[in-house]
Amino acid sequence: MPRHLLASTPPEPHRPESEIPVDSAQPTKQRAPIPARRSLIALFAVLLVAWVAIAGVGGPYFGKISEVATNDRSSFLPESAESTKAQALIDQFSDLDYVPAIVVLEDKDGLSKDSTTDLEDLAERLDDEGLLAADASPVIPSEDGEALELILPVSTDTTADDVEQIRSIIDEKLTTTSADVYVTGPGGFSADLTSAFAGIDGILLLVALIAVFVILIIVYRSPLLPVIVLFTSVAALSASIFVIWHLADAGILLINGQVQGILFILVVGATTDYSLLVVARFRDALLTERDRVRAGLAAFKGVVEPIAASGGTVIAGLLVLLLTDLASTRALGPVAAIGILVAMLAALTFLPAALMVIGRAVFWPFRPQVRTTSSAPAKKGLWTRIAEVVAKRPRIIWIGLVVLLALPLIAFPQFKASGIAQSDFVLGDSEARDGQDVLSEHFPGGSGSPTQIVVAKDQLEDAAKAVGSLGGVESMTVVAEESPSGTIAIDDDGQLQAPQGQAPQGQGAPDSTSTPPPSPPAPTEVDGQVLLEATLTDPADSLAAESTVTDIRDAVHKVDSETLVGGETAVDLDTNTTAEADRTLAIPLILIVITIVLILLLRSLVAPLLLVALTVLSFGTALGVSALVFNHLIGFPGADPSVPLYAFVFLVALGIDYNIFLMSRVREESLRVGTRKGVLEGLVATGGVITSAGIVLAATFAALAVIPVMFLFQLAFIVTFGVLLDAILVRSLVVPALVHDIGRNVWWPWQKRIPLD
Repeated sequence: MPRHLLASTPPEPHRPESEIPVDSAQPTKQRAPIPARRSLIALFAVLLVAWVAIAGVGGPYFGKISEVATNDRSSFLPESAESTKAQALIDQFSDLDYVPAIVVLEDKDGLSKDSTTDLEDLAERLDDEGLLAADASPVIPSEDGEALELILPVSTDTTADDVEQIRSIIDEKLTTTSADVYVTGPGGFSADLTSAFAGIDGILLLVALIAVFVILIIVYRSPLLPVIVLFTSVAALSASIFVIWHLADAGILLINGQVQGILFILVVGATTDYSLLVVARFRDALLTERDRVRAGLAAFKGVVEPIAASGGTVIAGLLVLLLTDLASTRALGPVAAIGILVAMLAALTFLPAALMVIGRAVFWPFRPQVRTTSSAPAKKGLWTRIAEVVAKRPRIIWIGLVVLLALPLIAFPQFKASGIAQSDFVLGDSEARDGQDVLSEHFPGGSGSPTQIVVAKDQLEDAAKAVGSLGGVESMTVVAEESPSGTIAIDDDGQLQAPQGQAPQGQGAPDSTSTPPPSPPAPTEVDGQVLLEATLTDPADSLAAESTVTDIRDAVHKVDSETLVGGETAVDLDTNTTAEADRTLAIPLILIVITIVLILLLRSLVAPLLLVALTVLSFGTALGVSALVFNHLIGFPGADPSVPLYAFVFLVALGIDYNIFLMSRVREESLRVGTRKGVLEGLVATGGVITSAGIVLAATFAALAVIPVMFLFQLAFIVTFGVLLDAILVRSLVVPALVHDIGRNVWWPWQKRIPLD
């Protein structure tokens, strides 16, 4: 341990008094030595070594967390969802567990016999190589003679890898043909989504760290400090990933690519925000305190309460998500809460220790010097001038800006968050989406992904009649093990259709002398139930197909309330319905929790209610602007129902962060000089750090846009815009002007301790 750290002041070479800068002159009053200084230095060393070790242990898990993430939407549904109940029964009709990948071949010039042969040979080769979980379907020609369809069952455990291998074999085997070949269906979409998330472990984090580094260089004009702050963030992220990986591996948490990406961004952004607050307080302390350790302890004392309060508030809001039903949303609560907790620990332990060990050199080449009574008065800075403007016309400022913020609320109802087709989920090129378009052009849109209906055997005919009478249903079959194809066609009247050459069920022989034809194979029966499958006219992943499934459920439930409807489309429908219910439940609860925490922290009723109202207003503004951008500039078809909830969680929770940073300082100053002067001094003291923190957090969330997934792009835009709006406009002008206008009464009913203005 360097010996100078054990002294109350670091040694300097002897210089004549005339050469000592005014700003570095020591105060005339001798300060008492810091108690247990040696123990503190030892603690700093332990903390630094511990966090370096944590980063080393957790670092390798960056590339492993994808191993415990899943993007299977059905796995996130609650057990109470109808499609989940249906799937449990559907699995009993077959011992095979697979996902259909649909190969569609299109030749506008007309199909040849070679095209059919090529697909048959393809199915045989894939089976020989062990890429199929069951027998492939026969090659199915389209009625217009321009396309062929082949349904390949692939394993649910290795869907994405198997589909990529199938695509590689198709490129190798069928490149010489004039036809276009695509792999689509649930298997194809799963592979495309997995490919879209492939950069989440590398490029997402790299872009976020580069953005933060550039901003910190601009803010601090120091090459060393950004490195230390970034290491704090990376160490916190390493620890978070280490904990979450083991929880997910043990089956305690169920995470997907979206939660994984949000975790990366949230931990980096939050840790950097907290670090900015620590660094700002440390720099302020160095202006009045020559000793680095004493300055560090003063900074720690000044930041521990606001950071603990803001982090605790965010965690409380996040844990509300544990009450939601959708497992991906429910997992976001503890995952993000763990990230915030570790971010707080890193910013309050590693960073202060590093700052106190390095001292003023961390700000090189612009080292802060001790100010003395002989120092020249500081020039008016930007935030001093802004505070003066706020003091002159507070009411005009806050009313004018509130009106301005309210204008985009007109577009708020235009934000379409009722769900999107799975084919729209991936941005950019998608072979599965292109293949689905071709499939829908030549075949029923729902080919290969039927809606599955588990119904009592004695209700089969009535259920088939009810389903067949609906629009949007192309055809129906019922599962039959004894049938060569595994299914039997059933008409709109509920009558089983015999295979070609046999008479339909219920029809006798053409005359009394002929031999009665054999009856169709009996439907497979499990516990008195059969499996009816309906192929829809619309693509299985479309909102139109979801509407048809809703109609099917209404129709069959009238026949038998115990009938269950499942399948890919039903899973999508239940996912959207559950997400909407979660949104309706979680948003009010988060507001209530955050309001209660703010009341306890600020010891006021008026201030917390005003702050929460302004935060909600900025969220509404961000959503209104996003609706205009998504609908009219970009042309998105809509948004996932969870997008507004995720955006609300981060905008409101992180917006409250800035409220606490500002208002905790305002209350501190108000106790000393009164509310109106206190809010101006609080604004000057925190304006720079809050704005910098907002820019950093916005930059980290903007990095989510590099992942070509619509959900993450939309979340990145909403949160980035909202955070900038909140940190730059609301926290810098609206809140100070409103508090200044209200004055001491903003602390009602516990304002007695606050001096009169």
